[in-house]
Amino acid sequence: MRLALRYLGLLTILAISIGPFLWQFATSIKGPDEDVFVPDFIPDDPTFANYAAVADVVPVWTFALNSLGVASVNVITNCLGAAMAGYALARLKFRGRRFAAVIFASSILVPFEAIMISLFLVMRGFGLTNTLTGVVLPGAIAALNVLLLRNAFLALPAEVEEAAIIDGANAWQRFTRLALPSVKGTLVVVALFSFMFSWDDFLWPLIVLSDQEKYTLTIGLAYLQGTFVQNQRLVAAGTIIAVVPLILLFLLLQKHFFRGVGEGAIKG
Repeated sequence: MRLALRYLGLLTILAISIGPFLWQFATSIKGPDEDVFVPDFIPDDPTFANYAAVADVVPVWTFALNSLGVASVNVITNCLGAAMAGYALARLKFRGRRFAAVIFASSILVPFEAIMISLFLVMRGFGLTNTLTGVVLPGAIAALNVLLLRNAFLALPAEVEEAAIIDGANAWQRFTRLALPSVKGTLVVVALFSFMFSWDDFLWPLIVLSDQEKYTLTIGLAYLQGTFVQNQRLVAAGTIIAVVPLILLFLLLQKHFFRGVGEGAIKG
């Protein structure tokens, strides 16, 4: 009986987790004569014409390329910048190191809505409004990623680094040849988080961008919904286009992702 209840609970969680996605996918391939408001997971007349219709009317692939560019740059800047900052906080000795770590931790608690006006004024002062560079910069190095890598670097045995110092390795050599290879799993976690947050971000690109050709995919989907408010099939097709890259990326890197979560949680 207890085992049956466990399986029932797991199936309930599974249905809540993937049920809406399956319903959305089923809606995206429903024919024009099928009811989109009925949770029918197997359409009677499936068709992929809705995806072609989205691309024909809305430049969804341009939006996707813009999102891909922003997310890719964010992955690179976070992996490099957060790794260097995390290594400095974990392994280098300098005045104010503990205070800097506290600042990084405290910044996570500040909601984005509290600083978005200041960020916009800064971007406008630099002339970066309505540019993809202005979209990238605020998330170029996330405090959460810095702390994840700091914890991963703290797990590196001190004896290993001391041996490298005795051999004459400087700080940069210890960072690139010793520390980075030991935290590959955490770097994958940082890359996934950075890509996911950049790809899904809606509010900041909406504030910064005004030219439709520079819209990211999330803004484009909102535009799609406003344009085809009576055709939920096209809205669902656009949503699936946005979600599939994240699913594929996670499936490819899930092994490294779970190992990296363990690396960052060993020592704090």
